[in-house]
Amino acid sequence: MPRHLILQLNIALAFAFLCLLLMMISAYSHAQEETKNEVTATLHPTTLSSLNSSGTSRSTSTLKIVSLAPHLTEWAFSLGLGDNLVGVSDYSDFPEKAKDIRRVADFQGADIATIITLEPDLILAWDGGNKPQDIHKLTSMGLNVFSSKVENITDIASEIKRLGALTDTEKQATQLSNHFLNELSVLRREHANPKPSPVFYYSWTSPLMTIGPDAWANQLLNICGAQTLFPDSPVDYPQVALKDVLTRQPRALVAASKSTRAELEVFWREHRSFLKAPLIIVNPDVTSRFSLRLINELKLLCKGIKKNA
Repeated sequence: MPRHLILQLNIALAFAFLCLLLMMISAYSHAQEETKNEVTATLHPTTLSSLNSSGTSRSTSTLKIVSLAPHLTEWAFSLGLGDNLVGVSDYSDFPEKAKDIRRVADFQGADIATIITLEPDLILAWDGGNKPQDIHKLTSMGLNVFSSKVENITDIASEIKRLGALTDTEKQATQLSNHFLNELSVLRREHANPKPSPVFYYSWTSPLMTIGPDAWANQLLNICGAQTLFPDSPVDYPQVALKDVLTRQPRALVAASKSTRAELEVFWREHRSFLKAPLIIVNPDVTSRFSLRLINELKLLCKGIKKNA
């Protein structure tokens, strides 16, 4: 065969292969887009009827819910959905009734197999707390996942409203959220401080660790007109030396602890001639959660800081 014919044949074959390749890429992209749309729909269902595979309306009383974080368990109970919970995470201890519900998640991750057997209509997941691979696996299996992310304290209200809209408890969610925001606004006004009081916030003393400016607890201090004693920390939870705490002279010590005052004071006793800062104790189960109970704990915290700092 003449060389020019061989060359033309090779060009034709290459062109055919290129067309086939482009068709395959187009088909793959279309499939990926369809999958993305399906996952998005799974992650963000908008009504109770969308949680029902039959397409008919479903009452709240028949909804089966799994919660993968303690604060999400609290939200469900706040919205009157406590009886709908068939599985919760470890440390879901409020209200008291939550302690009796089956555990399906812990610090190691979600128990996927158990969750499947419970046949939940809705799974409440914490974006930032639960393992991303667990959330992805649950959604990829076609389960409805409400993925919630809280970065600022006001997000608690907006996320509860979003959950309320999904579960037909919007009226209750709106009332709770508005009350939370109103109380928060009052606290901000009452404790506004152009020069925030330096406060040493800690959970334990061995090692002695505190909070940086971007830590969740510092947002709570800010509401009370205070800030962390270490606003220059490049990390959220730095380990610090006792001598640095003493040198910086905090206006108050805030212990997020379940220990007694007497037990906590033992650590500071020998330094009390130099360190006069009063000790304020807060409940770590509340201050470390995105809970509506934060308001009452904040009132105690702000009162203590204002009185002593």
